[in-house]
Amino acid sequence: MKTRFLIIAALFTFSFVNAQQQEAEEEMHSAKGVRFQKGDMFIEGGISVSTSDDANAYSINPKFGYLIADNFAVGGDLDFGGGKTDVNDGKTSFFGIGAFARYYFFEADSRRFKAFADAGLGYSHAKAEYNIVGNPVRYDNTTNGIKANITVGLNYFFSKKFAATFVLADILTYNNANPEDGSSSNSFELNVNLFNNIFAQPKFGLLYKF
Repeated sequence: MKTRFLIIAALFTFSFVNAQQQEAEEEMHSAKGVRFQKGDMFIEGGISVSTSDDANAYSINPKFGYLIADNFAVGGDLDFGGGKTDVNDGKTSFFGIGAFARYYFFEADSRRFKAFADAGLGYSHAKAEYNIVGNPVRYDNTTNGIKANITVGLNYFFSKKFAATFVLADILTYNNANPEDGSSSNSFELNVNLFNNIFAQPKFGLLYKF
């Protein structure tokens, strides 16, 4: 009786695993031929967390996009996060809001692989607090800024609705920072050389298309 039960359990397990595998293969197959068309929308975002012995930080970046034409989307995004460090009991926090335009310029692997370029413009507000050795007053400063950038990335669809997002590089970046205590600054970077090692530090996220 025990042997018969084990055989039945083994057959049930095998059937379940086989069904799950078949379902996963069908889901992957359904991602073939996925297109971005006018009227489609997507939600995209990523979460970044870093920790070390004396510091930790996090950031969250949700996006919403709307296709105004095939392969061309416009949308808005948020960016917020913060961090702490044991050095001088430092704390940081930031918040940003912006708009972007995205163009999908290349497809491969039966359209599951889609490369894109983003052009974005946004406003940010950051706050930093820390102690200064020998000074009883805690330092507190806020900075407002404007950022513009052109970014290259890609989506890989593993189902009809979901795709993994890889943000590869900011090839052009402009930053304007206006601290509460201090003079304003501007910076402009053109990083075409990042294509020499574009997968060195990619940022990962998830996209849901509807």
